[in-house]
Amino acid sequence: MALFGKKKEEEKKAPACTCNSGCPTSEATEITSDCCPDAGNGICCIKVLGSGCASCHAQFENAKEAVKNMGLSVEVEYVTDLQKIMEYGVMSMPALVVNEKVAAMGKVLKPADVEKLLHKLGF
Repeated sequence: MALFGKKKEEEKKAPACTCNSGCPTSEATEITSDCCPDAGNGICCIKVLGSGCASCHAQFENAKEAVKNMGLSVEVEYVTDLQKIMEYGVMSMPALVVNEKVAAMGKVLKPADVEKLLHKLGF
């Protein structure tokens, strides 16, 4: 019985990271606007990486809704090109990319969760 309890402890969510080293699900803790120097400390680009499946499409719609709710003037891009997705090092989809860095992957975030993540990242 103790073995099962230990297994549960080991299955806890991986710590937030931007390492893209194959974490099944992760969220970034810091994103900068290095990709767009003119953006200052703001968001210059948001992308949803996905295969075109229902979950990936839902993440795209949720990200668009979150951006709208926050009053941001950023267009959310939906990337389905596998070659481009591989360049980000994403191992599970859908993935949310903010300012060219992977902010979350492996789960569908609700609009409120996308907003919380963006706020947590300092936007």
